Amino acid sequence: MKLKDYMMGLGTGIAIGIIASQAANKVNFNRSAELVLKEIKTSFKEEGPIDGSWILMNPEPFNKEAIRTNVYKGGISRMKNGELEQFEFAADAKTGTVVDLVKM
Repeated sequence: MKLKDYMMGLGTGIAIGIIASQAANKVNFNRSAELVLKEIKTSFKEEGPIDGSWILMNPEPFNKEAIRTNVYKGGISRMKNGELEQFEFAADAKTGTVVDLVKM
């Protein structure tokens, strides 16, 4: 193999490695906010109909006791026994697990 061919192969390999590395850094491992909200609404619907819901589309840092993660924040409202109930939640952006739920 000639030195020229070796250098071209080496250069191509390095270029592909750099491109692959940059692409891997841009991959978003978070679940979609819409999917997280849909799953939370499904859980709430087991107890009755929902009047409204919302979720912030960008995850935010969350720290509580030993829990440190990025979360989607959102809320659910429903009527239960003729009274309006409102909840705010924080759901882990990677798993969708609710890490905080507060009745307002």
